Amino acid sequence: MQSLINFLYRNPRSQLQKFRHFGGYLNYRSMMNGRKEMEKRSVDLPPVVSHANGLPLYFLTGKNYLYQTLYCIQSLIKISAVQFKFILVDDGSFNTMLMERVAKQLPGAQVITAEQISKNLQNALPEARYPYLHKKRAVYPHIKKLTDVHTIPSHAWKLVLDSDMLFWHEPAKMINWLNDPQQPLHMIDCTEAYGYSRQLMEQLAGSPVKALLNVGAIGLKSEAIVWDKLENWVKTLEEQEGTSYYLEQALSAMLIENTDSLVLKAEDYIVNPSQYQIKDKTGILHHYVDLSKEGYFKQAWKHFL
Repeated sequence: MQSLINFLYRNPRSQLQKFRHFGGYLNYRSMMNGRKEMEKRSVDLPPVVSHANGLPLYFLTGKNYLYQTLYCIQSLIKISAVQFKFILVDDGSFNTMLMERVAKQLPGAQVITAEQISKNLQNALPEARYPYLHKKRAVYPHIKKLTDVHTIPSHAWKLVLDSDMLFWHEPAKMINWLNDPQQPLHMIDCTEAYGYSRQLMEQLAGSPVKALLNVGAIGLKSEAIVWDKLENWVKTLEEQEGTSYYLEQALSAMLIENTDSLVLKAEDYIVNPSQYQIKDKTGILHHYVDLSKEGYFKQAWKHFL
């Protein structure tokens, strides 16, 4: 009965709300057609060499997001002469075809495979000790930006970038941080999105939590993450206030707490840029969330073919 209700009522209502959010069905379809074209044309992007001794950048990516990862990387190397090392962390969907594509379009890039991730997790996060984190990995891919990236036994500090971003000018502060990371790095959100009450988050973290933290670009010290705390935080947050799409962002804010960080200015590293900002290429970096996905899928990516 519940599945029938979802099919006849809740799912159509959810779809209708989504269409309205993006200006109606026709505009939404136009945006999705732009996304399909973006994905199709991504095979035309020229190869970008990943340098073994370059500055390391991590992406959690796979079948549904590799094309966005490629555009993000393409935008970065077009505005910077710095050499980077690209480390792609398998979100669980990599296959032979994707590996071949990475070898062709990102020669030299390192792929952290599902097999290697499994070994890393066994060593650093054994399921018997961290059952809740393993449970979340199975149903909530975003948490892999913490569990799967920060159990990789290399580079004490790791900068993880979301794929749905494009660079328009050289990110000097980000590059300086990569050369000598001393403190966490994060972006500023357009609106606070943690999914949990600040009171509960701060109670668990034991200190104030930074406002408006966005994880589009997030730099953390792997060795500083206390996994026992993270296990308890996830379990307690969900038991007391339910599940949230923004769990990983909340956990990152709790990990950073109120410590000194390198904060990427909101006017330079723009989350959810307006249509004007997209057209004018305002700022250094755009993170295309919510309504800005329309400009991302319809026009922004076309600058990098």
